[in-house]
Amino acid sequence: MEKKPHVDGGAPAELVERLPQALLVDILSRLDLYSLCSAAPVCRTLNSSASQALSSISSLDLSGFSPTVQILSRILGGNNAIQSLALDCSRLDYTSINDFAKEPLIELSLLKCSEFSSSIFAAIGERCPNLRQFSLDMALHGKRKDASIAVNNAIIQMLRGFSQLESLSLKFQLQYPGTVYFDSFWLALPKSIKALILQPVSNRQARIPMSGNTQNAALNYVGLRSLSLVLDVITDELILSLTSNLPNLTELCLEDNPPEQPTLLEDLTNNGLQFLSFCHNLIRLYLTRDKQWTFQRVNDMGMLLLAEGCRKLESVRFGGFSKVTDAGYASVIHSCKNLKRFEVTHALFLSDLTFHDLANSASSLAEVRLMSCNLLTSDTAVSLSSCRRLGVLDLSVCRSIADSGLVSISELQNLTTLNLEGADITDAGLSALGNTSSPISSLCLRGCKRITDNGICQMFHGSTTISSNISTLDLGYLPRVTDRAIKVISESCKRITRLCLRSCFFITATSITRLGSADRFANGASVIRMLDLTHCNGISADGLRLFDRPYFRGLHWLGIGSTRMVPRGNGRIVELLAERPGLQICKDNCEMGCKNEWQYHS
Repeated sequence: MEKKPHVDGGAPAELVERLPQALLVDILSRLDLYSLCSAAPVCRTLNSSASQALSSISSLDLSGFSPTVQILSRILGGNNAIQSLALDCSRLDYTSINDFAKEPLIELSLLKCSEFSSSIFAAIGERCPNLRQFSLDMALHGKRKDASIAVNNAIIQMLRGFSQLESLSLKFQLQYPGTVYFDSFWLALPKSIKALILQPVSNRQARIPMSGNTQNAALNYVGLRSLSLVLDVITDELILSLTSNLPNLTELCLEDNPPEQPTLLEDLTNNGLQFLSFCHNLIRLYLTRDKQWTFQRVNDMGMLLLAEGCRKLESVRFGGFSKVTDAGYASVIHSCKNLKRFEVTHALFLSDLTFHDLANSASSLAEVRLMSCNLLTSDTAVSLSSCRRLGVLDLSVCRSIADSGLVSISELQNLTTLNLEGADITDAGLSALGNTSSPISSLCLRGCKRITDNGICQMFHGSTTISSNISTLDLGYLPRVTDRAIKVISESCKRITRLCLRSCFFITATSITRLGSADRFANGASVIRMLDLTHCNGISADGLRLFDRPYFRGLHWLGIGSTRMVPRGNGRIVELLAERPGLQICKDNCEMGCKNEWQYHS
């Protein structure tokens, strides 16, 4: 006898067909997109209800995978109710604007736009008059001057269509060194603007609104609360212009990448940090310089002046301050009583002394990121264990963090994210981490070369807290990890969705089969959304067959660069992408999600 089709949970399809369609639509509209699309093929009633649910969705995040034009049309083509949309555009072109540019939209975020031209701006301005938040990440093609001017003119035309815009983010990836032409952009900003992100912009262009004949135009955005700029150089003059004319700023994020070490008159000094005190309500401050160059004219005195004038700070990021020592960094921690986020990168003189006696002065700290700070040891981890609210701890490339530090870290009861990249930890340290009751969901052990299978197995064996919660795991560059460790991860870590095995040379097809098997999902495990196998040379040349259906359902991104799986031609990849249109395959050694080179890779 022919069996009737079943839906998830074992309910016969005929019972589903008896339910009121309005009820089915309401239930389906509460599901995530993947679950909704999975339910559609079960029976005609669910298919019809799923289509109605898609047409009534008001908020949708499609940034986690890259849909094609055809897939996007199926998802959004009949939807005229969408109000909030985040979209990965790496596989889309201008024709898809008919599907995603809708009049009801209030929030629109377009990411990884590599096939759009400047004409996209005018179209969005015409079709989305109600936008209050607009974010765009776009690759800018063509010659520098011509492309920049075209973009500037198109942006101005777009802004004329926005009367309620409150947040604007424009990030461009250039094919050449330099900045985008934003000279006349400022005059077109609507008075309603409260948050602005521009990348990249020159120091001169950033000062245009507050200088000379255009100074009165600054009144148009005196209500600006948040400003983020990626510049060619940060200077005292820029800081003074911004803080003097934008007194209501609560968030200021400045990053620069000068082509050479700036001169004395064209650089940030202690005076610039003192000027920040003009913004009395500043709660978030990011000042970073590319690691090639440093802020050589800022020392502890500048940090002391900053800490004294900006006591309301809740979140800080400092990068490239090569002359600042423990005294300067400690002054910020001890003066800003409401500090919740503290981040420092490439600090030559930051040591354990900065974090001495934190119990009474940093009780509000919830996120600490100390990256590439070579003087830090496990004593810092011991000190941070007194911060009971700490949920995020990043000690990447702090190479003197050892097992004793992990013992202290394991005592943090609210820790959800831990990055130990490059730390000097061993299997004994992982054993201590495996006994923690911390709800760690994201863990990075990249480059911790003393770790072996034994440590991974001890940490994740059985139903420990960490194995039950872990969803993002980075085991990249661990030469002593083999299939044995992956077997334990596959069996114990049921919630894992992002897994990096980059340069794990002894991983073979056996591990891939375990991770993608249908039996694993049948036992309640989450689907793996992103898998990085770059430089995994132990996987055979026919390894791509392991990703045919029904294996790895729900996989959105796969990295296979520098492996034997990369075929001489693209035929096998094209076949796999045709079979799985929601999948993105990268063979260019990009980091997970192609964040370092975010154009589409086939």
